[in-house]
Amino acid sequence: MALKVEIKPRERIIVGNAVITNDGNRARLIVEGDAPILREKDILRPDDADTPCKKIYLLVQMMYLAEDPRIHHDLYFQLIKDMQTAAPSTMLQIDRINDQILTGFYYKALKEAKALIAYERELLDNAKCL
Repeated sequence: MALKVEIKPRERIIVGNAVITNDGNRARLIVEGDAPILREKDILRPDDADTPCKKIYLLVQMMYLAEDPRIHHDLYFQLIKDMQTAAPSTMLQIDRINDQILTGFYYKALKEAKALIAYERELLDNAKCL
């Protein structure tokens, strides 16, 4: 089944290993095949991965875009282990991410990793209030 993607002016998306930039007008693309696709709003750059959960998201993103996602598994599972030690309350979100990764659903794992980042933000905000 084809995926329809609407791109705003100057928005970028990743399709496979190519970055596509829309120049000036709104565009609609129809993508057929199994290439990974990420909209600009879902792309995390390495320089922006400035918290443990953002680093986890970045690794899941790299797995999603990689031809062989397993090359990132060792580092990912080390970060997960460190995160669970530092913040055991993240276990539920991490289990959801792991379930998606272990079944090969990396895009769904990205969505779960976004929820983990939101939870991390909540934890950090609560810590500032103390």
